[in-house]
Amino acid sequence: MRASRLLSILLLLQTRGRMTAQELADELEVSVRTVYRDMDSLSAAGVPVYADRGRTGGYQVLQGYRTRLTGLNTDEAESLFLAGAPGPASELGLGSVLAAAQLKLLAALPPELRSRAGRIRERFHLDAPRWFSDDTPSHLAEVAEALWNQRPIQVRYRMWDGKGEVTRRLEPLGIVLKAGTWYLVARSGEHLRTYRVSRLLELTVLDEHFERPEDFDLVAYWRSWTERFETGMYRDKAVVRLSPRGMQMLFLLGSVVSKLARESAGTPDPDGWVEVKLPIESVRHAEVDLLRLGAEVEVLAPQELRERIADTVQAMTQLYAS
Repeated sequence: MRASRLLSILLLLQTRGRMTAQELADELEVSVRTVYRDMDSLSAAGVPVYADRGRTGGYQVLQGYRTRLTGLNTDEAESLFLAGAPGPASELGLGSVLAAAQLKLLAALPPELRSRAGRIRERFHLDAPRWFSDDTPSHLAEVAEALWNQRPIQVRYRMWDGKGEVTRRLEPLGIVLKAGTWYLVARSGEHLRTYRVSRLLELTVLDEHFERPEDFDLVAYWRSWTERFETGMYRDKAVVRLSPRGMQMLFLLGSVVSKLARESAGTPDPDGWVEVKLPIESVRHAEVDLLRLGAEVEVLAPQELRERIADTVQAMTQLYAS
């Protein structure tokens, strides 16, 4: 703990210049007497720190002395600060840790790189959550703590359809932030599963310890799981005709549907309409999705989907005609 504090003092003096003992004490949440002892220790260790007396005095490091990170070029230094995500880090309970890490990085950079890295923070900001969603899952910090400490958790979890609940013992292996939604990757018995953190209704961190699988790769697992999830969602297909504008609006149906639809597109007719095959989750889901395209799409098959959309359009026509 003391070694970490001594390093923090050195980095603060490198980044901020002269600081009084009281300023250092306030920053580190220790007594002024502790700061005096720490400064003596730094001096005894060969660090060239000295004190100026008087009203404008304080401690500072001898000019030209610096702890550096070697080997970083300009682009690398800038990218490290661009990668910082204060919002998600704060939600995980790591906001102060991220701030401390950035402080250490700034202190270690040469002046010319420090200036450019500082401009990154002034001009770029990562806002990960999606629009109209500002609710952090209530158990996220507890999940993160269990993950760091390799402790299993007992959870009560609401199923995806909202109609059922399950109680499970989980061993947290990773946390993923996907499009503003937090997911927990955990081992349940002999199986690896993915859980939406916002659906955790109750959580208890157990007074136990588990060993992580040595061959577990979070990035590889997540890539494989998302591919299976996206593929498994679309169990059926619909054949539709799309206008030129309808082709441009395919993004509204999601990247997977849009990609597969474009790959199946036939030759445009004289008016530019194209026949494509759309992967669909179900007729009911497809009805809702395709109505978003309005008059830019015509369903050819399956017949049930065509009839459902025709009935909905007729009902809307009667509603607005009256």
